[in-house]
Amino acid sequence: MARVLPFKLVLLLLVLMQSAGAHCARRFRGGRNPQPRRPPPPPTYRAERGDTTESFPLDFTAVEENMDNFMTQVKNLAQSLYPCSAQKLDYDMKLNFLENTSVTCNDGSPAGYYLKESRGSRRWLIFLEGGWYCFNKENCDSRYETMRRLMSSSKWTQTKTGTGILSPLPEENPHWWNANMVFIPYCSSDVWSGATAKTEQSGYAFMGSLIIQEVVKDLLNKGLDNAKVLLLAGSSAGGTGVLLNVDRVAELLEGLGYTGIHVRGLSDSGWFLDNKQYHCTDCVDAVSCAPTETIKRGIKYWGGVVPERCRQTHEGEEWNCFFGYRVFPSIKSPVFVVQWLFDEAQLTVDNIQLTGQPVQEGQWRYIQNLGIELRNTLKDVPAMFAPACLSHEVITRNYWIDVQVKGTSLPRALHCWDRSLHDNRNNKAPPKGCPVHLIDSCPWPHCNPTCPTIRDQFTGQEMNVIQFLMHMGFDVQKMAQQQGMDPSKLLGMLSSGS
Repeated sequence: MARVLPFKLVLLLLVLMQSAGAHCARRFRGGRNPQPRRPPPPPTYRAERGDTTESFPLDFTAVEENMDNFMTQVKNLAQSLYPCSAQKLDYDMKLNFLENTSVTCNDGSPAGYYLKESRGSRRWLIFLEGGWYCFNKENCDSRYETMRRLMSSSKWTQTKTGTGILSPLPEENPHWWNANMVFIPYCSSDVWSGATAKTEQSGYAFMGSLIIQEVVKDLLNKGLDNAKVLLLAGSSAGGTGVLLNVDRVAELLEGLGYTGIHVRGLSDSGWFLDNKQYHCTDCVDAVSCAPTETIKRGIKYWGGVVPERCRQTHEGEEWNCFFGYRVFPSIKSPVFVVQWLFDEAQLTVDNIQLTGQPVQEGQWRYIQNLGIELRNTLKDVPAMFAPACLSHEVITRNYWIDVQVKGTSLPRALHCWDRSLHDNRNNKAPPKGCPVHLIDSCPWPHCNPTCPTIRDQFTGQEMNVIQFLMHMGFDVQKMAQQQGMDPSKLLGMLSSGS
C-alpha cells in the first residue's frame, strides 16, 4: 500500500496532521503551567523578521530512503492524534537512573537523566545542565552546604517539563519540538569533564564526562540506536561541556558500531574568555577566582579529561581546552555556538557588577572591549549566533524564539544550520537566504532591541535600553561627539537598536 500512494497525497496528509498536532498541543497547553513569556518585540521590528512564515519542518529523507518507514511514521502520527480531544498529552520528561551505578554524582548518589520519547522520531536532543563548579575540598564542602541540588540526586523530582529548545510545543520550539528529549542534571561540579571516582582525599566523585557516556549507552536501548541525528546541547557550564564532549560522544557511538548517527553540538553561553579580570581578588571560590586559575586548579582536582587533539596541542597546559576559542579548532563534529557578546557570567568572574550602582568609566571601557574580544574569537566559527545583549543562557528560556540578530531568530538560524549540514552530505548547494553566521555589530550592551528585558537586581524594576545605558554611566553627549552626531539622534538610534 505504501508504495502506490501518490506522493502529493502523502504530502497533503502530513501537512494536515501536523496542523492538527499543533492544534492539539495548543488545546492542552494550559495544563503545563507555562512560565510567563516576555512581551514580543515591537511590531515595527518584528515585521522585518526573516522567519515569520516558519512552521514545523517536513523531513522527506525518509521518503527518499525508505517509503515503508515513512508510511509507518505517518500511521503512528495519525494514531497519536486520534481522537485528539480525548487524550491527555504527556509533555514531561521522566527520571531514569543510570544502569551503571558506579558512575555517580559528587556525593556518591546515583547519576541519571530525564527522558521524553517521541515515537517515530529519529532525532535526539541531549541537554547538559549548567551551573558553577568547585576546585578543592574546602570549596566543594562549602558548595555542598548551599548547592546540594547541583551535587546530589537525592532531591531530584520524578518529572521535568521542557522549555525553550526542550519544549514539545511547535509554537515554542519550531524545529526540534518532535525530537526525543533528554535532560541530564548537572551534579558533578566539574564542567562535565571529570572521570574520577570518590576518594578519601577528594571527598567527592567527579564524573561529568563519564555520566554523558553512560547516558548515551543507556539510550541505545531506548531508541537512540535507530537515530539519524544526535544533538548534544548545553548552557553555561553545560555549553562548555558540549565543546569538551561532543567528539567523545561521536567516537563512542562509532566505536560501538553506530556509524549512521550524525553527532552535532550546540554550545550556549559556554564560550568563556581567559582574559584578565577588571580587578584581581583572592582566589576563594569559583566566582572570585580568575577563570584561568579556577580551571588550572580544578582540572587536577577533578581528574578532568579534554578532547585528545586539544590535549596534544596544549600538552601540560590542558586547562586551555576549557576556553572555547582554544578548543574549537580541534573539534571535528559540527558545532553551533550561541554566545551573548556581554555575558553576565563572564562579567561576574571578571569582577564587573552591572546593576545596583552606576558603572565607572574604566568599567565601561572594559565592557566594550569584552564585546570586541568576543567578536574576534568568534569570527572564524562557521555557525554561530551572537547578540549584543547583557544576559546568560538562552536556549531553554521561553523568550529564545524572540531574540534576533540581523532579522533572523535563533530557531531559524538552527534550522538553516540543520539544512546546510544535510545539503552538504548530499552535495547540494547551501540554501539561499538562510544565514548561519550571525553576530551583532553594534557596540553596546543591549543595543539590539530584541534582547531580553533587563531588571535592576536590587529594585527588580525593568529598564529600557536608554535607562540601562544611563544607569551604567553612559555619557550620551560624549559618545555623540565621538560619533560626530547630534545627541538626540544618537538617543533615537539607541531606542530603535540601530
